[in-house]
Amino acid sequence: MTEEELQEIINKDLEIERLSIVRDIFIFSCFTGLAYIDVKNLTKFHISIGIDGEKWIFTHWQKTESASKIPILPIPQMIIDKYADYPECIIREKLLPISSNQKMNAYLKEIATICEINKDLTFHIARHTFSTTVTLTNGVPIESVSKMLGHKNLRTTQHYAKVLDRKVSDDIRLLRDKFSSLEIKNNIAKSS
Repeated sequence: MTEEELQEIINKDLEIERLSIVRDIFIFSCFTGLAYIDVKNLTKFHISIGIDGEKWIFTHWQKTESASKIPILPIPQMIIDKYADYPECIIREKLLPISSNQKMNAYLKEIATICEINKDLTFHIARHTFSTTVTLTNGVPIESVSKMLGHKNLRTTQHYAKVLDRKVSDDIRLLRDKFSSLEIKNNIAKSS
């Protein structure tokens, strides 16, 4: 998803509780990169203080069984706080009140329609959004993204980076601005 689409989902006032919950959990995944099953398995015991003194999620990716350490950004923390006293979370001893993957995906399609997003919105798109829109586009090195996603090698992560023409454009714009201010420009532009 693009940054604009992500913002539209975040800002949309969803009056139906089930849609609001699904949106929150989807956004949580967009800002953590966690897959559906990994979000479903989260408990408060997966949160600890990381190397930087901030809260991190410490878990294992179910698919690859590799360890994952993910710093908790402000938006996921707000979502964690929102559901801390939610009865379903307390009863099931889970961090978030997540439905089945099938229901999540069906409700995400409703949310996409409400938000006028013309994409087949599924929970897996959150992981892609984390990789591209949230991290790589904002300058997080691909090695760090790969580690947070639990990929065993960098090549697995690199397919996310291929879709980032906007990132390339932004990076080159900075480079263009830097070089356009050099005095050398005047010397090259002068005819002999």
